[in-house]
Parts: sequence; C-alpha cells; structure tokens
Amino acid sequence: MRARGRIVSLAPATIVPGAALSGTFTPPGDKSITHRAWMHALLAEGPTRVSGANRGADCEGTLHAVRRLGVRVSGPPDAPVLEGRALALDDPGGAIDCGNSGTTLRLLAGILATQHFRSELTGDDSLRRRPVARIVAPLRAMGATVSARDGDRLPPLEIHGANLVGVDWTLSEASAQVATAVLFAALGARGRTTVMVPGPARDHTERMLGAAGIELAIEPLAGAGRRVALRGPARPHGLDIEVPGDPSAAAFFLAAAAATPGSRVTARNVGLNPTRSGFLEVLERMGARVERANVRLRAGEALGDVTVTGPDALTACAIDGDLVPRLVDEIPAWAVAASAARGTSRVSGAAELRHKESDRLAMLGRNLAALGLDVREHPDGLEITGGEVRGGDVVTAYDHRIAMAFAVLGARARGPVRIDDTASIATSYPEFFATFAALGGHVETL
Repeated sequence: MRARGRIVSLAPATIVPGAALSGTFTPPGDKSITHRAWMHALLAEGPTRVSGANRGADCEGTLHAVRRLGVRVSGPPDAPVLEGRALALDDPGGAIDCGNSGTTLRLLAGILATQHFRSELTGDDSLRRRPVARIVAPLRAMGATVSARDGDRLPPLEIHGANLVGVDWTLSEASAQVATAVLFAALGARGRTTVMVPGPARDHTERMLGAAGIELAIEPLAGAGRRVALRGPARPHGLDIEVPGDPSAAAFFLAAAAATPGSRVTARNVGLNPTRSGFLEVLERMGARVERANVRLRAGEALGDVTVTGPDALTACAIDGDLVPRLVDEIPAWAVAASAARGTSRVSGAAELRHKESDRLAMLGRNLAALGLDVREHPDGLEITGGEVRGGDVVTAYDHRIAMAFAVLGARARGPVRIDDTASIATSYPEFFATFAALGGHVETL
C-alpha cells in the first residue's frame, strides 16, 4: 500500500462483533505532554525525571532526537532521568528524522533556532506534505535563518540559529504547536516575547514551563484565546513529570462505551486538562453518563479516573466554533458515538483534519459509508446519521486514529469489519489491541 507517497507494510485485522466492551484500563501516556517532557531536558537546568511516558513510535522518535542533541538518559526505562542541557546543545551532525510526528518537527524548530549551528528537520513522506510556513515566519522574525521547500511551505526545514530577539507575534490560527515553538525560542532570546493565540488551544507548554519556574504573563482574550508573554533569556529547572494518560487514546474505548447501552468503561489516570476535555463534554451532551474521580494535579496538569456508561440511546449533537480545538484529535472517536446516536450529528470548522496523517474527514466519510451509515462530507466537517453498522472493509490510509476508531466501531457491527492496516497504531498506542481484548473485544490478525 502507498500512504501519501510512502510504501508501507500492512498488518490487516478483522474485528468480530461480540459483547459490549466493559472494564477498566490505563491508556498510554499523553503524546503531547511526552513530547514536551523529553524536550524539557534540552531547555532545563538540572535533571528531569519522566514517568508514564508514551512509548509509541512518535514519542520514541523525539527521545532519540534529544539524545542526538546531547541529552544523557539514565535510570529505569519506566522512569528515566534526563540530564538538563540548558540550551547548550550538541550539533547532531546531520538531519534529524522526525518520522511521522509534526509535533516533533515544529517544537524542535523553536529550540534549534537558538543554536549557532545548521540543523535540518525532516520526516517521512506524510510529514513532508504537512505545512510549516507558520513556524518559519515567527522564527525568522526573531532572527533565525529558516527555510523550507516549495516556497517555505513544506519540510525538510533548514535552520541556522542566531542570537534571537523577542517579538510580539499573533498566530493566524489557534495552534499549540506554533505557540510552543515561539515560546521555546523565546527562552533563548533577548527581551520580551509575546504570543497571541486567537482561540482555544492546548496549554501544556505554559503549564510545564510555569511548574519549572518560568515566569509567564498569561492574559485571557475574547473567544477563548490568550496572550502569553515571557522575558528571555530564561532557563526552566528540571522537573519530576508524571505524564497523564492520553485522553485522545482513551477516547476510542470511552466512545465505544457511550455508543452501547449498558456498557461501562473506566480509563484510569487520564489527563483532564480543560483544553483537552471537550470530548467528555460532548459525550455528556449526547446523553452518556461521565464520571470523574481521583482528580489530582501533577506538574501543572490535572489527571484522574474517567468512567463512561452507555445510555439506552444517544442523542445527536453539533460540534463547531471554540469546541473544535478542544477535541480535534478525538473527532474519529466522536464519529463512533455519532454513528449510534438518534438523528444527525454534525461537526464543522474542522478543515485542519484534512492535513493530519491522512485526510481524516475523507477517510471517516468513506469508511462510515462502506459500513452502511448515512454520512455527508463537507469541506470543513461531516454529517453522520446514526444507524445500524454493517460489516465491511475499512481503508485506513496508514492513519492510527482511523484504524482505532473503526476497530472499536467494529465491536458493535452486525458482521465482521476488515481493517486493511493496524500497524500504524504503534505510533501512539502499541498496547491498543491488548486493551481491546481485555475489555471484551475480539480481533483476528494475519
């Protein structure tokens, strides 16, 4: 199979319908926070200890990258200690391969802009088709020399670091990755840097930097946006980071519970950051029972146990506006719930899903229709009318979230659901099928 220009080896699987999923599981560590935890060692003075990290391919690639930049790692694999580099990095001596991870490429760009050597960030064919212009512009404004191919639109990204100066930068759209790249660069810059985020976006970076002693001025703005400022140069101190469970990974099994009357599934130690909790709010709006327990704070991040119980029937809902950024990675899981709801559910304002590992709007629309559901695709969203799920064939385009969504959907189908690839799931959730089986799912692999 060719996935956006790349030849890949497939791992087909067939989902056999069975009893409702139920039970308790612990999702893998949050990908967004794990990426930042590994990179924290590049920025910090003193050691950083990380427990509960995501061990998928994307985050392991980030760990490999920070090692190439000079970070030494010691201690047990489940709680490694990383030596802080305080932005005194080693020249990697060649391109850093970010694999399929846009987060790795964009966040590292901000750090490398502070370094006085040439660096290059590249990735697989899928990543090389994902835009970087929003990273190039602010780093150039701060004084770095940054270029990319196709008119500075696409990776590889070449960076010549410099003595940076602070800037006032307004993002063209709410993006935690772009905001983080600028804030990371600001730690090595002279003077005050201000980033204006025009709408809701994840705030993991601000929480981690604040917990590590960086003084941030955060001003809420209209439309759920915010203005974040810091004065550089500044160095965070090392942290003891307990990575919460990834809500985007947990969402698939919680959606399966919501979609099945009487099903009850608990995700332990899952992240409850308010910029990531939109999916749980949507499940509640649709009629599912959502319980939160054992809530606590670690290194600025909230985590706890979440239990979802499926009602007799879900009610269709609409997702748009400021809610979309708070559950954009959970849209494939939301589609699982929408497929079981009475009426037509809608999502709009989600055009960025066309530029993920696959065109997720197209792949959701194609595969839901292949399983007998009434679905309409729009330029920035979908309409899904709930109904019976037939068996059939699913094409994932080597996208881990598409594969996981249709695996859990297959558990309540009327016939077997054949998925053309599940190898991509290892990028974020290597234990997915072990969890699926523990909760009562049935899968046959070749």
